[in-house]
Amino acid sequence: MNLQELNELNEIDAKEVFSRCCSASNWVNDMVKARPFKDIDAVQARAVKVWRTMEKPDFMEAFDGHPKIGDPESLADKYRNTHALASDEQSSVEVASEEVIHKLAIANQQYKQKFGYIFIICATGKTADQMLDLINRRIYNDPESELAIAATEQQKITAIRISVIFS
Repeated sequence: MNLQELNELNEIDAKEVFSRCCSASNWVNDMVKARPFKDIDAVQARAVKVWRTMEKPDFMEAFDGHPKIGDPESLADKYRNTHALASDEQSSVEVASEEVIHKLAIANQQYKQKFGYIFIICATGKTADQMLDLINRRIYNDPESELAIAATEQQKITAIRISVIFS
């Protein structure tokens, strides 16, 4: 897709495109209303600006749009419109050992029990072992600090997805 095509989409189709980047409806709606964009940098800048206005319910909605790290069934079944993007983002998990995937699944369950949402991490460029190490460290954070970290990771993921759509 190119920028002109995005700018010319009807509202419903534009919402679908932006929801592939982030599933928080307030974020999607704001991005749709912000069109037309003059360039990709303007899309990225607006995405960050809008994300910084979001609150906990928006974060939760965005986090809910992610498959669990290390959960192959979740990768296959949850939010099929982001499946291709998420699969690429988590490609290092697909080559991880069964043991590491199992440990990631257990750690993610513990994380979700503590924080109320799945572990959010920008997985691009990280191995499964690195993600396991990060979840094992982040689980000791207090809820407020961890929410801020997860929201920052979501912002990174969104930026990558925007880049992928326009590449």
